[in-house]
Amino acid sequence: MRLRRTSVLAVAAALLFSAACSATNPGANSGGTGGVLNVGMPNGPQTENNNPFLNTSAASSLGYRRLIFEPLAMVNETNPTEKPKPWLATEWAWSDNYSKLSLTIRDGATWSDGKPLTAEDVAFTFELLKKNPGLNVDSVPYDAITTSGNKVEVGFPRSQFVNQKKIFEQLIVPKHIWSTIANPSTDPVKTPVGSGPYTLKTFTSQTVTLAVRDSYWQELPKVKEVRYTSYSDNNAQTTALATGAAEWSFVFIPNYEAVYTSKDPAHHKLYFPPVLGIHGLWFNTKVAPWDNPALRRAVNMVINRDDIFTQGEAGYFYPKVDNITGIPTPAGDSYIAPEFKDEVVTVDVEGAKKELAAAGFTLQGDKLLDPSGKPVTLKMTVPSGWSDYVTNLEIIKDNVSKIGIEATVDLPNADAWSKALDTGDFQAALHWTNNGPTPYDIYENIMNGALYKPIGEGGINGNYGRYENPEATALLNEYANAADDAARNAALHKIQQIHVRDMPVAITSAANAGGQYSTKNWVGWPDKENPYAPAQPTLENALDVVMHLKPAA
Repeated sequence: MRLRRTSVLAVAAALLFSAACSATNPGANSGGTGGVLNVGMPNGPQTENNNPFLNTSAASSLGYRRLIFEPLAMVNETNPTEKPKPWLATEWAWSDNYSKLSLTIRDGATWSDGKPLTAEDVAFTFELLKKNPGLNVDSVPYDAITTSGNKVEVGFPRSQFVNQKKIFEQLIVPKHIWSTIANPSTDPVKTPVGSGPYTLKTFTSQTVTLAVRDSYWQELPKVKEVRYTSYSDNNAQTTALATGAAEWSFVFIPNYEAVYTSKDPAHHKLYFPPVLGIHGLWFNTKVAPWDNPALRRAVNMVINRDDIFTQGEAGYFYPKVDNITGIPTPAGDSYIAPEFKDEVVTVDVEGAKKELAAAGFTLQGDKLLDPSGKPVTLKMTVPSGWSDYVTNLEIIKDNVSKIGIEATVDLPNADAWSKALDTGDFQAALHWTNNGPTPYDIYENIMNGALYKPIGEGGINGNYGRYENPEATALLNEYANAADDAARNAALHKIQQIHVRDMPVAITSAANAGGQYSTKNWVGWPDKENPYAPAQPTLENALDVVMHLKPAA
């Protein structure tokens, strides 16, 4: 079944919206000559919140926190074997099986208010995370933290082999500002002070403007202003890219050749390097009847991943994942347990019906009844403007009808959707996992009991499906604390077995770290020939990308 992805009215509205954005943004096309870089994201109206720790803040949603605050090191996840690039830390050393970290903090870095950045600021940031779980969204277990001169010694209760990327990429905040904030987990940080080369100039619900500082520990970037516009949806964002109103974005574009690259073939570029992360249908495992693994396995068996890739993802955006473990291939081939090497998921309606019958489900005409006799329904949720996700859910809706499940697709705005997942107020939702150098991050994000929060409690970062399994949590810990690769692989193979059995997420697609950009006004972007960073403007390396940009000749 070929699904329509946009309507004529939606496209017309997108054109009007992007035209209005250009009219209210006189620098929209000034680019290299005016020193302005225009970034766009399809995330709708924003509420002023510049808290760099919160994934729900505007600073996170649009990505501008990356240019105001800085990490200890830059990790290039498109090449996870590459050594991290020193940033606020110039050197580091791990000891005691990754349970102790010694950092040397850069001399000469300053905060945007002129005060020097010191080792005490780094130690304070880690202490802040230690004392405020709502800020420590990666759940890194910080222990004793001490300073001596420009050195910071960080202790952990166990190995942090799997958390190295998270620790290096932690954004650092100034002690003299944040020590005065009463509720750092909720404060919107209206006037952010960071060590990055940019400061917040103006904020509206549609456009956020950053201005370059007078001084910085590196050579100042050539980009003097960065303007972030939040467009209403994917269509509006695509139109802005096609017209040049936006020069950098991460957005799904169906028919990208016709509507984007062909508009300026010399300058309109896409770069979508793959990474070990996934997208899939997350089930709320605390909501009946979706607390039943047999039902989740049956849904996984009827999802048409070919249709999702060709129709929903336009044959390029998120590649199909069809190994039963959910591990993307070929990138993850070496990690798949031997018994699952050749086990590919194909649409199997009859097999799904047998799975359900064995678990006490019955078909009454064309309706599936759970073991208690109630009709099985499935309410799936996705932001209204995310056209690829919307199409994917429409495909899944059609797929599950073949086993008697009446499904609906709820389309809130992105903010309401994020809050629903944060508090567990959903039945099923399309979402992604963290990326990492191994599949550990995929399973950790889905199955780690340390990330579990009861329904109604927010501040979650992973385990959105509220999955609880002490064995899975123990195996993840075993992997994280293993002394060698053999022990890690043994734990990972058992984790795969649990995932296949319980199916907390029906994994459909692999992640990428891509983006669209224009070389008309700015050059120096990452690409296949120079893959120094991901191309996504909200990821950790966004500042590194901006620092590489130079005005086009």
